[in-house]
Amino acid sequence: MTKADIVDKVASGTGLTKLETEAIIEGFFKTVIETLKEGKGIEIRGFGSYRVKKKNSRQARNPKTGESVYVPEHYVPTFKFSKDFKELVDKGMKESKANG
Repeated sequence: MTKADIVDKVASGTGLTKLETEAIIEGFFKTVIETLKEGKGIEIRGFGSYRVKKKNSRQARNPKTGESVYVPEHYVPTFKFSKDFKELVDKGMKESKANG
């Protein structure tokens, strides 16, 4: 599913126009990015949480050449699904497999 597919689905489910829906979704994405850039986390109950994790510097190896490479300290965004979210997906997948 692409962002355009999400916009179509949300717009049809809410009665908002596609332009309004796209603006809301873009606003959500920008808010998540800006919040994580500030080093803050986001928790959406029943959905999951966004966090930033620090990765320490380390020596790595280029798998193609075998050459040792220095990887500097960096930060990566992470997402952890909520327990409720995981249970709903599991239940939905089991039901769809049982019916199909």
